[in-house]
Amino acid sequence: VPSVPPPCRAADRVPSPAVTAMVASAAQLAQGRVPLEQRDFCGHHLLRLLRCHRDNFPVPWGCHELRHAWDSCQHEDYVMRMKEFERERRLLQRQRRLRQSQGDTGDT
Repeated sequence: VPSVPPPCRAADRVPSPAVTAMVASAAQLAQGRVPLEQRDFCGHHLLRLLRCHRDNFPVPWGCHELRHAWDSCQHEDYVMRMKEFERERRLLQRQRRLRQSQGDTGDT
């Protein structure tokens, strides 16, 4: 839960369209037997990858493009979350610093 006011949060900026919304529904992910811990914003890529692995069972190297798409989506999601975390951390530090400077000037 973000503690920074809404206009200052990174989530209010325009994020990458690749990881902003769930594409696959929960029912599709359940039907595709996607593990619960992997049902995230990149679940639709994993769903396609698992389907490809099932269709090309003895030949695992036929799904490299799908694996790359899923890995790229996971990486973009991770980078976006780290950027949001870092921005919120810096905004909280800024708020503390401003409060301390106002407290210091108010006492003198």
